[in-house]
Amino acid sequence: MPLLEVKNLNLSVLTGNDLLPVVRDVSFRVDENQTLGIVGESGCGKSLTSLAIMGLLGGTPISMTSGSIVFSGQELTSLTNKERRSIMGNQIAMIFQEPMTSLNPVYRVGDQIIESLRKHRQMTKTKAKKRAIELLDLVKIPEPENRVESYPHQLSGGQRQRVMIAMALACDPKLLIADEPTTALDVTVQDEVLALIRDLQQRLGTALILISHDLGVIANTCDYVAVMYRGKIVEAAPTADLFSNVNHPYTHGLLNSIPVIDRDIEWLKAIPGRVPTINEKLAGCAFNPRCNIAENICTTCDPEQITLHDDHYVRCHFAKRGTND
Repeated sequence: MPLLEVKNLNLSVLTGNDLLPVVRDVSFRVDENQTLGIVGESGCGKSLTSLAIMGLLGGTPISMTSGSIVFSGQELTSLTNKERRSIMGNQIAMIFQEPMTSLNPVYRVGDQIIESLRKHRQMTKTKAKKRAIELLDLVKIPEPENRVESYPHQLSGGQRQRVMIAMALACDPKLLIADEPTTALDVTVQDEVLALIRDLQQRLGTALILISHDLGVIANTCDYVAVMYRGKIVEAAPTADLFSNVNHPYTHGLLNSIPVIDRDIEWLKAIPGRVPTINEKLAGCAFNPRCNIAENICTTCDPEQITLHDDHYVRCHFAKRGTND
């Protein structure tokens, strides 16, 4: 039984009197100790999918219209808010994109870690503070006994992201969702944070969903990859298979956009056009306006998901024929 299974997830945003779909029939699973990468351009629905799993869409114009989210055999969508809060931050935790907007600026970082420990682990304040210091040390923040008293603005960007990781790991979650955890960091710090996440995952045995727009990061971190485009998963496969046997033109375009240091390239190949907005109604495959192998069927018929072989799935009428070279 998978640790997490998402089936036919559909999310819509209320615009005026209309419900416009933003995530369409998304399905995937995460097994224990597995790392799933979800990749795609900004606006493809990666973060919304993770927020739906966490139950954090309340109070927004976005709602789940259908689908199933099962964690450890339990259907999350049927739980009350109280029941779901007992799981979130405890068995499922999330590292958000920008720590400076996720951390409360008027509370010390230690207090923000302590709050989770006291809520979910019923620790005394003294024991929770000791554990907070241990967690800061675990994520390699220097002088953790001093930094536990710091406010977010007193820490560097890399240290704030490490605090977010410490908060997420505080209750030893079974599943960790990392939503673009290195977006706001410089390249050197990005590498350090990703190495830290990989090391902690291996040591603690936590399953991981890593959300990114960077296929290079995904390639070095994940066991399985799902590629999203305009709210749908268009290709999904084990990492090695995806990179050696690309079948969707969009996936191929993403790979072509990655710089290669051992080859002289005057211009990187870019995917032409742009992602259609949610207000634009397109018949057929959503990628067809940007795809150079599209034919008439692509403009009239939305492709079904097909299985190429074990655990490799793709949505393309010409999956076995060509790529976006």
